[in-house]
Order: sequence, then C-alpha cells, then structure tokens
Amino acid sequence: MVMRNLHLKHIAIEGPIGVGKTTLARNLADRLQAGLILEQIDDNPFIGLFYEDPQRHALPVQLSFLFSRLRQWQALHQQDLFHQGIVTDYIFAKDRLFATVTLSDEELSLYDQVLHAVVVDLPKPDLVIYLQSDADVIMNRIRNRGRDFERHLGVDYLRRIIGAYDRFFFNYQETPLLIVQTDRLNFAEKPEDIDALLSRIGKMRSGTEFWADYSG
Repeated sequence: MVMRNLHLKHIAIEGPIGVGKTTLARNLADRLQAGLILEQIDDNPFIGLFYEDPQRHALPVQLSFLFSRLRQWQALHQQDLFHQGIVTDYIFAKDRLFATVTLSDEELSLYDQVLHAVVVDLPKPDLVIYLQSDADVIMNRIRNRGRDFERHLGVDYLRRIIGAYDRFFFNYQETPLLIVQTDRLNFAEKPEDIDALLSRIGKMRSGTEFWADYSG
C-alpha cells in the first residue's frame, strides 16, 4: 500500500471552514489507496439555524456535532479501518475548538461536562495537516461552492475561527504536524500540487513543520 511507504496509517486534514479540507482528503485517500472518513456536516439539523442565529443555536449545534463525531469514531474501531489506512477531514479535538468560539462561558462549562462524560481515549493520527489561508480567499471559496446554509456566514466569524485554529496549532504537540499555506495551491485541479505535498510529507523530520509552495 502506498500509504505504508510513508509509515502512516491515519492522516487527518484540518483547517477553518472552506479552506479545502474535504477536497484534499478525497484526493489523498484516492492517491494513497486509503479509506476516507468525512465529517457529516449536512446531517447536523441545527447547522442552518446556527448560521442564522448563532447565539441561540450554538449549544445544540455543538452537541449534535459532538455525538455525530463520536459515533463516527466508534464505527471506525468496529470496522478496523485504521489497519488499512485512512484519511479524515477533521480531528476530534476540533469539536471543542469550535465550542470555545461559539459558546458562552456557561454553555462551554456544560459542554465540557458532557464531553468528559462521553468521550474515552481516542487514537491519535500519525500526521495532522493544518491548511491555512487568508480569510478573504476562503470567503470566496465558500461563496463559490454555494451551500445554502452558509449564506449567512460572515467574514468576522470566519476570522474568529481562523484565529482559534492558529492558537490551537501554535501550541499543538499531540502528533506530527505539517502546516500548509494553501493560497498558491490548488489541490482540486492540479495533481502536481498533490505530488508536491506527498513529497513534502515524505521529507518530514521534526514534530512540527511548515510548507508553502511558491514555485508556481
């Protein structure tokens, strides 16, 4: 298996809304002949309501995501997909990352109580790829993909999410981490960008590294 040549069983792609996580995850899974696990955003019954009225619907949308992601990871263990190699478009820790942005202090306290009650030890990825991009670039991508429930998403909220991600990964030491600046990359339409990323992954030597391809 190609993925074994990189000495990896689980690659997780992370980053803010609209940065291209799912596109990259699909392409990497195809290239590496690995399983693919995607976040079930469209299945959350509160997501559209949240974007219309974040203050009112933040807690239910977070709890819905929490339980959805937990069910997904429990299913992974039952199917033993980690043995064949998988690519995911999120890490489980993202759930609380969003909670710190969207919830009030009282709601976050309640959320943490639920989180600690239901979550057991979960396996860590062998590599996390954190995709970075400028907020205006991401907003253009979001508008172009035209999801109905994202029409109320504002750039101020997006910048808050980007800031939360940057702070989280600035102190991140749980797994090897590759930070990728994506403004000049196009993983959807340029296979050579996937090739360049895989080459960069193969050259990783330290716990946290940064990559931006400005050759084009």
